[in-house]
Amino acid sequence: MKVIIRNNSAEGSLWAAHYIAGKIREKAARTSEPFVLGLCTGSTPIETYAELIRMVKAGELSFKNVISFNMDEYVGLPESHPESYHSFMHRYLFDHIDEPAENIHILNGNAEDTEAECAAYEEAIVKAGGFDLFLGGVGEDGHIAFNEPFSSLESRTRVVTLTQDTREVNARFFDGDFNQVPKQALTVGVATVLSSKEVVILAFGSKKARALKDAIEGPMSHYCTLSGLQGHPAGTIVCDENSVGELKVNSYRYFKAVEEAESK
Repeated sequence: MKVIIRNNSAEGSLWAAHYIAGKIREKAARTSEPFVLGLCTGSTPIETYAELIRMVKAGELSFKNVISFNMDEYVGLPESHPESYHSFMHRYLFDHIDEPAENIHILNGNAEDTEAECAAYEEAIVKAGGFDLFLGGVGEDGHIAFNEPFSSLESRTRVVTLTQDTREVNARFFDGDFNQVPKQALTVGVATVLSSKEVVILAFGSKKARALKDAIEGPMSHYCTLSGLQGHPAGTIVCDENSVGELKVNSYRYFKAVEEAESK
């Protein structure tokens, strides 16, 4: 596991955007196969998406040969609802880049058969060639996507019931009304994310400090689903100074030293 520590979320977001762009360009230079990218929602990736948009508009990057799959979607929330993840992704990314509409995949939370929808999503990921890179965030309790604490590290795309904590955190997107937050969601599983060739997780702010401590220094456990990244051969956490406040001093120094050595 690599841990990239930047001064603040703006610097961390820029690092992630340029890293993703570099990987897209790198694959395009050696093959005509599409780059398969996993994407997340929430406030954390917005600055990263803004920089990717800037690069596309400046002609520095293209998404024409990128296939994307989003992490999750609420169950029962209309796609047109401003807080659906369909709306979020179009508002903050898809409406501003050149990715073909047919290459965009987001789980259908209004499917008549949600289990069939989840199975088809997994099949579509495999058909696309599997993820080259998955960009994710992390919840305050250490969950990735909607894989709440005690989700199996072997889980795949499925229907989940959201915890009260998650619904309370997400209430800020629903006028602060907890009761407006859907009770269920469709989500890729922990194993779905970890099957990616690379995983990049964004974690900014002091509220994520405990989650990072558990994920980085604690045991690999379904208690903190992000900890599954410990077993990944190419997992990276991009964070800021506030989010690493609970790491041991020697852990902090180790990751800073590794990054400094690799930059020379």
